[in-house]
Amino acid sequence: MQSGGGTHELDAPPWQRVETTLMATARLIRDAYDARFATLDLNLTQASILMYVAEFGPVTQTKIADHLGQGRAATGATIDRLQQLGHLERHPDHDDRRVWQIHLTEAGTALVGTIARIDQDLRTELRQGISRDERQALATVMEQLQDNLRRAMTRPDRPHP
Repeated sequence: MQSGGGTHELDAPPWQRVETTLMATARLIRDAYDARFATLDLNLTQASILMYVAEFGPVTQTKIADHLGQGRAATGATIDRLQQLGHLERHPDHDDRRVWQIHLTEAGTALVGTIARIDQDLRTELRQGISRDERQALATVMEQLQDNLRRAMTRPDRPHP
């Protein structure tokens, strides 16, 4: 890929690379969601957990951690906070006493609709000026990047030429 000056993208400064733009965009998306959910005294991760439990619950902390792609300890701390806020409860699993099932409380259930509306409103704003075809093309490219990254992560380090 060539930039406007004929320089190869890999030779461009970091702030001009596609990967830098992707990372900056991901941070901005998270910041936007965090700002919107702050009105509910939540952040994106907390809202995501509530929505996941609403859709699939009751579920274990491990399933939530796997869904979020984060460790069980970090997920446990987030669940603790949501429990302190009165949105979640832990109940013992009837089949395995070592496991706790995570349930929404009435207060947590009441928030789900508001979280969904905030999400839908922000998605609408994020997509302004971007056609459905452009979004689909972007999704296809992002999926290819994810596949490439998964393959790259399974290969041993190779020396650079």
